[in-house]
Amino acid sequence: MIVGSGLIGKAFHLHDRDDVVFFASGVSNSLETDSNQFQREENLIRKVIAENSEKLFVYFSTCSIYDSSKNDSQYVLHKLNMEHIISTETSNYLIARVSNAVGKGGNLNLLMNYVNRAIENEETIHIHRSAKRNLIDVEDVKNIVLHLIDSKKEKGIYNVAFLRNFSIEEIVESFELLKGKTAVKEFQDKGESYSIDVNEISDCFSAEEKDYYVQKLIRKYYS
Repeated sequence: MIVGSGLIGKAFHLHDRDDVVFFASGVSNSLETDSNQFQREENLIRKVIAENSEKLFVYFSTCSIYDSSKNDSQYVLHKLNMEHIISTETSNYLIARVSNAVGKGGNLNLLMNYVNRAIENEETIHIHRSAKRNLIDVEDVKNIVLHLIDSKKEKGIYNVAFLRNFSIEEIVESFELLKGKTAVKEFQDKGESYSIDVNEISDCFSAEEKDYYVQKLIRKYYS
């Protein structure tokens, strides 16, 4: 059973299973402040749990929980609350805290979509020198979650992210190189970064991917 038709939900459409609920619906905008949107997701989660109590409940949360600059944001507090509901009201669950998933389509304001659009339209990209982001192919999200399920990992919370973070400048430069275009850039001496523990899933990647992962994503989804 798949709940949700966004970037992550679509990635699982060929892997629907009768014994698993893939819950990929709800609030995805980290800047959301509308309480109705948060309540709508909570209501849907409770309903799906009640109607599918015998199934493994897979929930897609966020690695933004580790971002100290967002500790008090409504979005992070909401995601933590959803994790608590799932972990206390289901006997069989897997919570995947996902970093910045990249795929075809998705929210126009996602980082990679924003950079691509800005370069194409010759718009100024404001680059925070100290900012870093963890990018992960949505196909890797799918494969890692399926691996966790098939390997019968114990119920719990798993970080689903890449092996390292990338600076915004590095991401923009990769777009420039592969598109053969120069971005209009404005640098600002600010930004933030946070580490994500990926020891549980690190064997899902090869060490060599660290050197070309961003370029691979751009070729795959933005060429």
